[in-house]
Amino acid sequence: MDLLNTLVDKGLRRELPTREEALAVLATSDDDVVDVVAAAGKVRRHWFGRRVKLNYLVNLKSGLCPEDCSYCSQRLGSKAGILKYTWLKPEEASKAAAAGLAGGAKRVCLVASGRGPTDRDVDRVSDTIKAIKDENENVEVCACLGLLNDGQAERLREAGADAYNHNLNTSEGTYGDITTTHTYADRVDTVQKAHAAGLSACSGLIAGMGESDEDLIDVVFALRALDPDSVPVNFLIPFEGTPLAKEWNLTPQRCLRILAMVRFVCPDAEVRIAGGREVHLRTMQPLALHLANSIFLGDYLTSEGQAGKADLDMIADAGFEVEGAGEVTLPEHRVPEGGGCGSHEGGGGCGSASTPVAAAGSASVETPAEARTDLVTVRRRGAGTDLAPNA
Repeated sequence: MDLLNTLVDKGLRRELPTREEALAVLATSDDDVVDVVAAAGKVRRHWFGRRVKLNYLVNLKSGLCPEDCSYCSQRLGSKAGILKYTWLKPEEASKAAAAGLAGGAKRVCLVASGRGPTDRDVDRVSDTIKAIKDENENVEVCACLGLLNDGQAERLREAGADAYNHNLNTSEGTYGDITTTHTYADRVDTVQKAHAAGLSACSGLIAGMGESDEDLIDVVFALRALDPDSVPVNFLIPFEGTPLAKEWNLTPQRCLRILAMVRFVCPDAEVRIAGGREVHLRTMQPLALHLANSIFLGDYLTSEGQAGKADLDMIADAGFEVEGAGEVTLPEHRVPEGGGCGSHEGGGGCGSASTPVAAAGSASVETPAEARTDLVTVRRRGAGTDLAPNA
């Protein structure tokens, strides 16, 4: 169809689609989903070949968060029966990371619940980064610690962090309906702090929280303006005991359309399938590899993923290959000489992009998805337990 040909041409030129074109991708029918995947796959392969980057999560501190994010099993007042523990020691975190790296991961994502780190927390995470890098040559480390204060991003970079993750999650227009203890602007500020410190910025979204197509376009266009190197796409895991436990709005086909839209809007960014792929994509996961060039291996923060070996088999069976530790993930134009975050062509400064403000629209009509509560399994192994991790 003409729409898809136009979007492929724009993606190969790194040209931003119009909002109308992006909305049209989300509005395509299930009958056209294979055509949509094939078109976006051309853009994915142009910039990233058939490589799949593997990332591994280590939950440094689980539960007991003072923030009220409605989607989160670690939120204030959560009744989800998740693991709760305080900070892992550096050697414990390094041991957990080693399992993921042995499974083929090249990036370790260190995550801690909470509003944001204290300076003492930054010291603690800095020691953990050093412990991991002392044991593993060429490993990338991404920190995800919440809202950053001035100077903390710089300290993390000095400690050896390569990237910082802080997701926008949803549109500015609906953010207050999801979280009240901090603002959308707070999140934008933290992404810009990471950019300014020379960290590779990682920022994405959560789909399936009851948002409209217009909301999805708003947040993805805002991410394009912030220009992160990697864009994780989470699909809501509706944990019992959280306010969004009854939100089952996603079908495998809708997930594929969302990933395709993100690829067209952010053609040369690392698009990562994050939490919820097993729950919502299910047997369609291999098709999603034609859209995203990055996934998490094994388990997530508080839920279990499919077996690490199943991930590796899926990648191989779909005709893709695991990206090696010595390979550069991003296209050459996103990795400037002399280092830096690798996000800006021509040596542009980090954190200088403005974020557009757009109002939320009305929800699109989709057939309600089946609630698959049987696929939501609380993590009981790995970090914070005596059981071997899934990697």
